[in-house]
Amino acid sequence: MFIENLIKEIEKRDTNMYGKDFLLTWDKSQDEVEATLLVSEALKKLHANNVSTNIFDTGLAVSLFRDNSTRTRFSYGSATNMLGLTGQDLDEGKSQIAHGETVRETANMISFLTEVIGIRDDMYLGAGHTYMKDVAAALDDGYKNNVLNQRPTIVNLQCDVDHPTQSMADLAHLKDYFGSLENLRGKKIAMTWAYSPSYGKPLSVPQGIIGLMTRFGMDVQLAYPEGYGLIPEVVELAGKNAAQSGGNFKVVNSMEDAFKDADIVYPKSWAPFHVMGERTKLLRAGDQAGLKDLEKQCLANNAKFKNWECDEQKMKLTKGGKALYMHCLPADISGVSCKEGEVAASVFDRYRLETYREAGHKPFIIAAMILLGRFRDPAAVLAALDRRAKPRLGF
Repeated sequence: MFIENLIKEIEKRDTNMYGKDFLLTWDKSQDEVEATLLVSEALKKLHANNVSTNIFDTGLAVSLFRDNSTRTRFSYGSATNMLGLTGQDLDEGKSQIAHGETVRETANMISFLTEVIGIRDDMYLGAGHTYMKDVAAALDDGYKNNVLNQRPTIVNLQCDVDHPTQSMADLAHLKDYFGSLENLRGKKIAMTWAYSPSYGKPLSVPQGIIGLMTRFGMDVQLAYPEGYGLIPEVVELAGKNAAQSGGNFKVVNSMEDAFKDADIVYPKSWAPFHVMGERTKLLRAGDQAGLKDLEKQCLANNAKFKNWECDEQKMKLTKGGKALYMHCLPADISGVSCKEGEVAASVFDRYRLETYREAGHKPFIIAAMILLGRFRDPAAVLAALDRRAKPRLGF
C-alpha cells in the first residue's frame, strides 16, 4: 500500500524530466524536485522489500570523476547497478583526451550504447558546470544528426556551482527525520563555515544547501567569517527562493548567531570564492609554486578561525540543545581525523549514525534522477516493478 500511495503522489506532480539532464536543483520545478524525492522513496522501499528494480536490460552508465570521491562514486555505481546498467569509468589518463580529443568527440564516442553519464568536476571554479553543459550540447548534436540512437542523460555528481545529489539526499533525510516536507516550514537550518586544516574545499555543498532548502519555507542562515563568501549569484538566488516560499534567508558572520535556536546545523569548511578563482588560474597555468604559496596563505588565514568548530558549547545554543547535525562527509573531526577541525568528536559520535542515514539516501536519489530522465511515465514504471515483484535475491 505504501508503494501505491507513493505512485499516486508521483502522478499528481507535473514533471517534464524525460530526456533532460539533472545539473542544478534550481533548474528543476518544485514538482520535479518533489517527484525525485518520491521516486527515490519508492525505489528504496522496493529494494527493502527485496524487489528487483532492474529497468534496463542492457546499457552503460559512464562515470567521469575529476576529483576524489567515496560516497558519490559508490552511490552512483550502486544506483546504476540497481537499475540494471553496467558501469564504465572514463579514465581520462587512459583515453585519447590526453592526446587532444575534444569534448564533442569524447561525448559521442562514449555514448553509443550509454543511458547515463555521471560527471564530477568541482576542481575549477567557472569550469565544472560549463563542462557539463558542453557535454550536453555535444550529445544533443550527436542525437540530432543520428550518430546516437539515444541521447544519454547527464547527472551532475558535483560541480563548482552545485552538488545536487548531495543536497537532494540531505532533503530526503530531513523529510524522513521531521516527517514531511511541510514540517520543514519554519525550521531553522544553520549552514555554517567551519575550520579545517586544509584548503580548497569546493563551494558546491553550501551553495546546494542554500539553493534548495530556501524553497521549502525554511529559515536558512548562512554563516562564515569575513572574506569566506560564496558565489554571489547563488546567494542572491537563495534570497529570492526564500521570499517566494515564505521562508527566510540571512547571512551572518557568527557561528554562534547561526546556531542560536537552530533545528538543524550543517558546519562545513569551504574555500573563499575569491580563493577558488585564484586557485583555478594557478591550476590551469600549472603554477605549482603559486599553488603552494596560495595554500600557505589560506591555511594561515583559516587558522585565525579555529573557534569555528561545532562543539558541545555551540550545540547547547540550538533549539533544546538538540539540533540535528548534518554533514556531507568525511568530516574533519577534532582529535580523530585531525588535531583541530570542523566538529568535536563527542558531537560527531552522537550523530554518526544519522550522518550515515543521510548518506544512505544518495544511491536512491541518483537512481531516481536517472529513472525520471530516461522514462516518460515514471509512475507506470514503478507500478510495473511492484506488480512484477521479481525477487532481488532469488531465494
